[in-house]
Amino acid sequence: MELTGPLVIPVALGGRSYDIKVGSGLLDQTALHCVDLVAPYRKGRAVPIIADENAKAHLGERLNASFAEEGLETVWYTIASGEDSKSWDSLAKLTDWMLELGVERSDHVFALGGGVVGDLVGFASAILKRGCGFVQLPTTLLSQVDSSVGGKTAINTPRGKNMIGAFHQPARVLIDIESLASLPHREMLAGYAEVIKYGLLGEYAFFEWLEANGGEVVARESLPLTEAIARSVATKARIVAEDERETSGRRALLNLGHTFGHALEAETGFSDKLLHGEAVAMGMVLAARYSARLNLLSDADADRAADAIAASGLPSEIHTLDMDCSGQKLVDHMRHDKKMAGGTLPFILLKGLGEAFVSRDVELSDVAAFLDEQLR
Repeated sequence: MELTGPLVIPVALGGRSYDIKVGSGLLDQTALHCVDLVAPYRKGRAVPIIADENAKAHLGERLNASFAEEGLETVWYTIASGEDSKSWDSLAKLTDWMLELGVERSDHVFALGGGVVGDLVGFASAILKRGCGFVQLPTTLLSQVDSSVGGKTAINTPRGKNMIGAFHQPARVLIDIESLASLPHREMLAGYAEVIKYGLLGEYAFFEWLEANGGEVVARESLPLTEAIARSVATKARIVAEDERETSGRRALLNLGHTFGHALEAETGFSDKLLHGEAVAMGMVLAARYSARLNLLSDADADRAADAIAASGLPSEIHTLDMDCSGQKLVDHMRHDKKMAGGTLPFILLKGLGEAFVSRDVELSDVAAFLDEQLR
């Protein structure tokens, strides 16, 4: 793959359609790529940018320079890195700042950082004056291939992650692969779990490509990394276009690994002991093995999925977490999943590599027994 400019992936949602651009150096050209969106700020107002402290420290000067080249000033709001910033208190403070700044419904604010910033800013934009625009500038691999695309925005509560939120599509997403240069290796791997997910859920050829090229992607080699991100985003964009609000079941496939993974996150206290991407990686292994238990998937293919995840350096076995819990306790966490409906919980399982489907008749008692086996 040779690149002469950014790759452009459209998200086709009628009046809410937008483009995702993937390439190198896009942060240095943000104002140029959003010239239509920043037009209201040419009358002497500053462009609002909300960033986590790490993203601003590493990338703030580049973004400032981009707007300065177009004769625009910026005004920054910084939040602390980490899930604690996705709270009611953070939301209240951010929306108050936006109101004080005079952000109008026709304006666009810019979100620079990982998934926490994107979720918080997206939700604030969804509710401010019943909705203003925002632009996603994701700076972690996880946010680039997952949370920045599709319009899911939310904050956390003591009752769980992402329990309060809204669907609110960004106006544009600019994915600069150079922003990953300072990303810690563990965070890079956590994002790579979501990349593998796209291959397993419906793009077998992509899964095969990752088996051969995954090492180069994780090593951040420019062309393989760009291709992996673009192919991941294209898969998600296609699914979102078919099922924007997760009503037909198609978008639910994006939750492959998440039902198991969220239970593991809950048991580890949503802490640094287990990052979201690491939990999803283990969750995908469990989904593959549980599919094999139900004779939906061959043991060989379940092992192949686990091997591809382990080969990247991601954790793939839950017994390595040394959790003092039972399978039933993990299932109890699942019962609080926001996808629970009518007393049943849909599971994303596999009929084959690249053939995910939604199963709505899984017996949770059997899942508990299965997890007990995996925990040994």
